[in-house]
Amino acid sequence: MNHPKITSIKEKMAAGQALRKKLGRTNHSGFRRADASTDVLSSVKRANVGRVPGLIPLKMGRMALSPFSFFRGSAPLMAKDLSSLAVSGLKVQICGDAHVHNLGAYAAPDGHLVFDLNDFDETIPGPWEWDAKRLASSIVLAGREAGCSNAVCSQAVQSMVRCYRASMHEFCQMSVLELTRFEIRRVNATPAVKDILHKAERVTPARVLSKLTVNVKGLPRFHDRPPVLRHVPALVAAQVLKALRDYRATLGANRQLIFDSYTLVDVAFKVVGTGSVGTRDYVVLLLGNGIGDPLFIQVKEAIASCYEPFLPKAHVIHNHGQRVAQGQQRMQSVSDPFLGWTTMKDRHYLVRQLADHKASLDPQDLKRGVLLDYSMVCGEVLAKSHARTGNAGMLAGYGGNSDKLDKAIASFAQAYADQTERDYAKFMKAIRSGKIKAEKGFIREV
Repeated sequence: MNHPKITSIKEKMAAGQALRKKLGRTNHSGFRRADASTDVLSSVKRANVGRVPGLIPLKMGRMALSPFSFFRGSAPLMAKDLSSLAVSGLKVQICGDAHVHNLGAYAAPDGHLVFDLNDFDETIPGPWEWDAKRLASSIVLAGREAGCSNAVCSQAVQSMVRCYRASMHEFCQMSVLELTRFEIRRVNATPAVKDILHKAERVTPARVLSKLTVNVKGLPRFHDRPPVLRHVPALVAAQVLKALRDYRATLGANRQLIFDSYTLVDVAFKVVGTGSVGTRDYVVLLLGNGIGDPLFIQVKEAIASCYEPFLPKAHVIHNHGQRVAQGQQRMQSVSDPFLGWTTMKDRHYLVRQLADHKASLDPQDLKRGVLLDYSMVCGEVLAKSHARTGNAGMLAGYGGNSDKLDKAIASFAQAYADQTERDYAKFMKAIRSGKIKAEKGFIREV
C-alpha cells in the first residue's frame, strides 16, 4: 500500500498565499459591468420563463419594494456579473444567494435552535468569492435601506470579511469532526442573533397550525387566501401524494419510519419568498398522534441554479431538488431531518419541513450597531460553510492577516450596490411605463 501524502496546515496556507500571484487581494476592489449592453429588463424577464404566469406580477411587485428587494429577486443578473470577474481558483459549495435575509435560525432534529445559512435554491460548487461578494453587497443595500451611511455600510462589510478571515484561520486548525459539529447557538450568539433565536422559539408547529389552517368538521384544513395560499384541484393533490411516495425513498430508514407514522390531511399551493415567487410550491399538512401533532411539509419546485451557465459542466445534475438538498447538507451544521427530493410531471422538487422554527432578521432592523454586529456573524457563518466544503487552509492563506481583502470587498460592495440602485431605477421605470406588470402593493406571505 502506498503511503498517502498528508499536507500540513502550514503547507495549505502557503499554497493559498501563493494564489495571490494569480489574483492579488486588492484586485477584488470596485466593480464595472463588463458588458455595457446588459439589458436589465431582459434578464429579469428571462428569469421568469417557466414560472406560473399569473404569479409573475406578484414577484415583480415584491421586487419593486426597494433596491434590496430587487437585489433579492435578481440573483441571475448578479450571477452573470460575478462570472465576468477574476477569481483566485479556490472552490467551495456556494450558497449562491448569500444575503443578510438568507441567514437565520431553525430547529435541529433534537429541537435546539441553530443560526446558519437557510436558503440554498442556487447552491452549486463554485468560487468562494461569489458568495462573499453577494453577501457583502447585501450588507450595503440592507444598511442603506435601514438609514445607515455609506461609511457605516463599508465598515460593516469590512467587519464581515475580517471575521470571515479570522474564522477561517480557526476552522483550518480544527479536526474534521470539530468543524462538522461547529454551531452558532444562543450561548455564543451576538445580541442580534439572540433576537432571531428568540423569534424562532415562537415559530412552533402549533403556531403554524393556527396561522395556516381553519377547523373544518373537526379537522384542520388550509385557509384559502389567494393568491398566496389556496387549495389545489383533486388531480394535483393526487400528484403531490404520489411525489411524496417517491420522496420517501430519499430519506434514511429511521426517517421513513417517522414519516410513515403521519397521515396526509390536506394539500395547498403557497407563494413563498421573493426570488421564488412563480415557482410551483405546495404545502402538505399531515397529522401524527392526533390534531395536536401536525407536520407541515413543503414540496418546492427546484429549478437550475442561476450560476450553472457560468460554470464548467463537472457533472450531470439529475434532479435540482437533490442538488439543493445535498448542497444544504454540506453547508449547514445540522439540517432538516425531512430534507429530500422528488419529481412531479418532469419537474424537480425539494422537500422539507415548512417553517420549523425558521426565523430571520428584518433588514429594517439593521441600524448602525446591529448592522456591524450582525455582519460579523454573517462572516463567521459563511466561513464555516466554506471551510466545510473547501480547503480551509488555502482559504485562510489567501485571505491572510492584513485588511487588504476587507477593504477591497467593501469597495466592490459599494460599487455593486450603486449598480443595483441604477438597475432598480430602470426596473421601476419599466413598471411605471407598463413594460413590466407588477402587482400593486405588497401581498404578504401567510
